Amino acid sequence: MGSSNVMTPKPLMIISLVALSACATLPPKNPNNICQIFREKDDWYQASLDAARRWGVPIAVQMSIINQESSFIYDAEPPRPTLLGFIPWFRNSSAYGYPQAQDGTWSDYQQQTGNRWADRDDFTDSCDFVAWYCAISARKLGIPTSDARNLYLAYHEGHSGYRRQNFLKKRWLLNVAQKVDQRAWMYDTQLTVCRQELESEN
Repeated sequence: MGSSNVMTPKPLMIISLVALSACATLPPKNPNNICQIFREKDDWYQASLDAARRWGVPIAVQMSIINQESSFIYDAEPPRPTLLGFIPWFRNSSAYGYPQAQDGTWSDYQQQTGNRWADRDDFTDSCDFVAWYCAISARKLGIPTSDARNLYLAYHEGHSGYRRQNFLKKRWLLNVAQKVDQRAWMYDTQLTVCRQELESEN
């Protein structure tokens, strides 16, 4: 029997590929500094910039919402409840990925934008989704695209819930929305320092 010409992958190469894949999906080391985030994740700036240009929603707003929703964890999901304190049970929400988008809303995004192959665990798709949703909020609800606080409230409660002002009964949510707004302003200020550098690299 002749020797096979098929090359088998070397163990070291396989280990390296696995390590590279793991690094690509790890959350940023310093999520509170947008310049460090974009230096570490070299394709994230272009992803958020493209979404900003397409939908008119600032990079800082997109990034602050994603940070709040998933802490930049690509496969984030709501915690699974338990029965009797130890039996895993069904999750109460279909929220998933960077944007924590639910199945129905994600399906609407895919259909309305034509991005049918979009994935919630893909950062580029997630930026585009967040910017798309915020752009709709701006159009339907009259929220300025720079108003991260109210855009987040609409993102969390949905457009109908925002109109009903359900959030006024949720002190914890108002506090979170304020945090999102403050982080967006911080990110925007930080971007003034590194934007030129990032533009030159992209």
